[in-house]
Amino acid sequence: MKMASPLRGEVLNLYKNLLHLGREYPKGADYFRSRLKAAFLKNKDVKDPEQIKQLIAQGEFVIKELEALYYLRKYRAMKQRYYKDDNE
Repeated sequence: MKMASPLRGEVLNLYKNLLHLGREYPKGADYFRSRLKAAFLKNKDVKDPEQIKQLIAQGEFVIKELEALYYLRKYRAMKQRYYKDDNE
């Protein structure tokens, strides 16, 4: 059940990065952590290096999506804090 060493390191880094980003997840860190663990366990038996690379790329896309979500949330909070709402 050994994965190729360079890919194993990439997978572990991906998991750590996602776990770190999950701390700010809107539904809570525990919710995010359980979903993340389930997603990684679902693919734990994948042996094909090309398929592993595809899954890593998919995980990196998720990282970019989460970062965009967080930046948007921070932007909205800043805008709400510093600019009067025109609809009032």
